[in-house]
Amino acid sequence: MSTSSPEPDTKLRRAITGPLLLLFILGDVLGAGVYALAGKIAGEVGGAIWVPLVVAMGFAMLTAASYAELVTKYPKAGGAAVFAARAFKHPLVSFLVGFSMLAAGVTSAAGLSLAFAGDYLGAFIHVSPTMTALVFLTLVALLNARGIKESLNANLVMTLIELSGLLLVVILAVLYVSHGQGEPARVLQFAEGTSPPLAVLGAALLAFYSFVGFEVSANIAEEVKDVRRIYPRTLFGALLIAGVIYVLVGLAASIVLSPAQLVESSAPLLDVVRATGYGIPPQLFAVAALLAVSNGALLTMIMASRLAYGMAEEGLLPPVLGRVLPRRRTPWVAIIATTLVAMALTVTGTLSALAETVVLLLLFVFMSTNVAVLVLRRDKVDQPHFRTPTLVPLLAIVSCLVLLSQQSAETWLRAGILLGVGVVLYFVTRAHTTREAADVV
Repeated sequence: MSTSSPEPDTKLRRAITGPLLLLFILGDVLGAGVYALAGKIAGEVGGAIWVPLVVAMGFAMLTAASYAELVTKYPKAGGAAVFAARAFKHPLVSFLVGFSMLAAGVTSAAGLSLAFAGDYLGAFIHVSPTMTALVFLTLVALLNARGIKESLNANLVMTLIELSGLLLVVILAVLYVSHGQGEPARVLQFAEGTSPPLAVLGAALLAFYSFVGFEVSANIAEEVKDVRRIYPRTLFGALLIAGVIYVLVGLAASIVLSPAQLVESSAPLLDVVRATGYGIPPQLFAVAALLAVSNGALLTMIMASRLAYGMAEEGLLPPVLGRVLPRRRTPWVAIIATTLVAMALTVTGTLSALAETVVLLLLFVFMSTNVAVLVLRRDKVDQPHFRTPTLVPLLAIVSCLVLLSQQSAETWLRAGILLGVGVVLYFVTRAHTTREAADVV
């Protein structure tokens, strides 16, 4: 059934075509995670790195189906917060879902800024990591404010470069094996002394971090041309492409280096490139890694600012966050606000702590979205849209619960504190709104 239909009015500019949307999602999913997590996954599962990557892709596809249905049904900026508002009709629930997504976004950007200022940049220059992270976030904000089309054109270039870096790892591994080197048998070996199913499940939690990012696309729905037609196929296509690349990279890393070597490395893919011995300059690969981090931060901050804008439009955040630049038509107040929060987080947490918090917060968001798609089945809309089989969101809910069960107590505490801050902000904002209404009367 065709889903092409008249598009709803919006204050934002519809400048995102199908190819740009594909690269937006692919660029966000193929972020810094895969450049750093291969070693950690190997530490959990052994040489069979590709197995938890396949499991994680399956989990991501389940929840992506719910996003495809809701985005094509309600193509408005705000994503999960808008879905929760329609489904649960309780402002506090809607706020917390939106706040969880917003907190995950700015926390991820803060972590990526620290990653940018770390070892890969150290291959070129040694500077203050904190100051570098703050300058980096400022530059990201300026590009974000310039315009969605300009931001996505930058994403186009960076995505192609980071994709080339990952394909380089695969090609070098193939050449390595073709010359009788490496250990292909390792790809079927699990860590000694572990139960393979439990090891895969634990590693899938780490691997799942490499797939998050697809949900960001729901927050730019108002800026996509013919969103009801192109969004579902673009979303699934981007996840499938990312999954295939991840599996190939996992196979390559395991064949070239042992799990012990991968675990000890802070830049595992760079060490894979070096180990093949084909003379690729380390700085060249470091550039690809830095661009991957930059791209992830840019796309994440685009999401965070659009989410803040969408929540303001829905009355969940102060209306000032809904202001846009007259000419650029970008949500400038929301961009400033989210950037300042990300800057604050860079000086209060480590990269690993911030990454773990991001996953837990997003699992709450995914749970809400998967429940919302079922609740909203009774809400009929005039326009045709994508519809996923009922079993899919049910399986997605189970997958989220399974991944939540793998989180540590420390991560639960950190996320709980952030959500507690959200509750405080909600009641403060509500009290301010009530007081303003009383003054008008």
